[in-house]
Amino acid sequence: KYLKPQQHGIAPSLESRIIACHLPNDNNLRGTERTMPRPSLLLTTLLLLSSSLNVAHGGFFKKKHRRQKAGTKYNEHDAVHVVVNKVGPFNNPTETYRYYSLPFCHKHADEEEHLEAAGEFNDFEGADGMDDAYENEPRIALAGRRIQGDRIGAERHKQRLGESIAGDRRETSPYELSFQDDIEWRLLCKTTLGEKELTKLKDAIHNNYFFEMFIEDLPMWGYVGDFEDEDAILGEMQGSHTYLFPHLHFKIGTNGQRIVSATVTTERDRRVDITNVHKPTTVQFSYSVEWFEDHTLQWKDRMTRYADSRFLPSSFEIHWLSIINSFVLVLLLTAFLTIILMRVLKNDFSRYMELDDETLEEEESGWKLIHGDVFRFPEFPVLFCASVGTGVQLIVATFFLLGLALTNLISTTRRGSILAGMVVLYCLTCTVGSYVSTRLYLQMNGKAWVRCVLVTAGLFPVPVATVFMWVNTVALVHGSTSALPFSTIFTVAALYSLLACPLTVLGGILAKNYASHDFNAPTRTTKVAREIPTEVPWYRSRFVQMLISGFLPFSAIYIELHYIFASMWGHQIYTLFGILLFAFVLLIIVTSFISVALLYFQLAREDHRWWWSTFINAGMTGLFIYAYSFFYYFHRSGMSGVLQGSFYFGYMAIISFAFFLMLGSAGFHFSLVFVKHIYSRVKCD
Repeated sequence: KYLKPQQHGIAPSLESRIIACHLPNDNNLRGTERTMPRPSLLLTTLLLLSSSLNVAHGGFFKKKHRRQKAGTKYNEHDAVHVVVNKVGPFNNPTETYRYYSLPFCHKHADEEEHLEAAGEFNDFEGADGMDDAYENEPRIALAGRRIQGDRIGAERHKQRLGESIAGDRRETSPYELSFQDDIEWRLLCKTTLGEKELTKLKDAIHNNYFFEMFIEDLPMWGYVGDFEDEDAILGEMQGSHTYLFPHLHFKIGTNGQRIVSATVTTERDRRVDITNVHKPTTVQFSYSVEWFEDHTLQWKDRMTRYADSRFLPSSFEIHWLSIINSFVLVLLLTAFLTIILMRVLKNDFSRYMELDDETLEEEESGWKLIHGDVFRFPEFPVLFCASVGTGVQLIVATFFLLGLALTNLISTTRRGSILAGMVVLYCLTCTVGSYVSTRLYLQMNGKAWVRCVLVTAGLFPVPVATVFMWVNTVALVHGSTSALPFSTIFTVAALYSLLACPLTVLGGILAKNYASHDFNAPTRTTKVAREIPTEVPWYRSRFVQMLISGFLPFSAIYIELHYIFASMWGHQIYTLFGILLFAFVLLIIVTSFISVALLYFQLAREDHRWWWSTFINAGMTGLFIYAYSFFYYFHRSGMSGVLQGSFYFGYMAIISFAFFLMLGSAGFHFSLVFVKHIYSRVKCD
């Protein structure tokens, strides 16, 4: 019953499937208990797991359909498959559901049903010129477009790792398209929708649900329906109407034997009024196909048309003047800091060098005074070293990812390729993070280097796993496709266990056996720490320093951040990875310069606890990014709901934490070079 296609093309509800799977006949059970031995606990657990996987994923062990290869060369009348993906509110891109969660057709109508419906439609329509088209339908069908009725919907397709992470759930559809064969009108299925189905469709329309389909790798979008004469605040009122779009028009462009473009549109003239959900409504789902030759669009450039898609919001204009303005501000800021620091340091060096040995102690002040404490290692060295190493690892992985995107080794237009690439690159760069953290820990005379390796291995993945468990639970409760399937979770867990963990251990072993364990401090550290002055002007307080160090770098990337958010949490396709790489390099440079400047002022007031403060100051931009995410959510996007909010704020917290680690690590390394340099230039006892 579960796998058998329904007669009218409407899928049974999920509740009925679960009941059918979990409520066997009671009499048969009693007989089984008397005749069969009691199964083991392990076998029972495996059977329950298998059953739950089949229920949750529509047959986990069922053979999946192979994807249609992009760039296939078709002959005339060859079958072209339409793959359906998901539906969901347009303003909540993460809140997506299976296409067949709505009562769409599972099976194509046969030739007899189509001809009967075409006759009824002609009689009802009475439009000039339409009768001839439908009278010719049987003759055209004989020319290679005869209805086969062999395509069944709701059967799963094979997916890549990135597509599953992005929430895609591609399935077959009953649409029968053939290469270069136009279709004026064809019945997909005719069904009577009851109150339950109509209510589900009406709720979807009022939430601005859109659907997504694919022909090869070309996505197509359209709205499920529309509503009229409703109040923006009160909602549905007397006289308002809700309409379903049962007819789809496919317009497919070709260049030779290849498909280079595909769009789908809904026709308002053929809409169906479903305002009254208590009255059963008979709906004829239908479609039409139009093929055209497009010699101006090459197959390799097929994705460029999506920037001009009418369905998506108009693409954001790149404000080059604003970007250049940010670049000039960054240059002026770094030049100003460099000049000021160089002049101040030059004066300090001149003053310290001119002092003789007798007056040295009397005249010592500022950063020169704390030369015996400045290289005193920080508290919690394991956590500090693990944070620095993880930050370096994320920087390396980000540069690799942007480089692969610029060279097109990672397809930026393929769904989820950036996410999958980042997961793999993070695992491959685990050696770098572990090596850096373990080497720094050993240079601090640390003994528990294994603990440092373990903390490095879990510092970033543990928060990611925590957020994932929360948002995935929310998605499962809502029945959303954003909940990762078991196969994807198993793949990611296997990558971390079998690739990331061994590489992390390898990096620690390499640092332990081959890296230099000498910190090479230019001054000796005293046994007793110097007391730190407590009276500090408000503008030199730690809080003001954190605000300055976070705001100035954030202002350098503010403009580009808007486009990134629109791509991550919208329907835009981000392709300007060159500008993104430029903005990322600017961010690291500005953060490093500001960290060095603030470090100088901290040392000048005789505060030698610079290790953690430098790391936190440099990483404060991540906190500003997270604060901006709240502004974007409530004032720049139309997102709402528990599911979308959980994904948005959960994963933005992870992204902000990643920026905190990356920028903190970059700021610390520049600051360490600066401190070693200035203390190696002065004469100290």
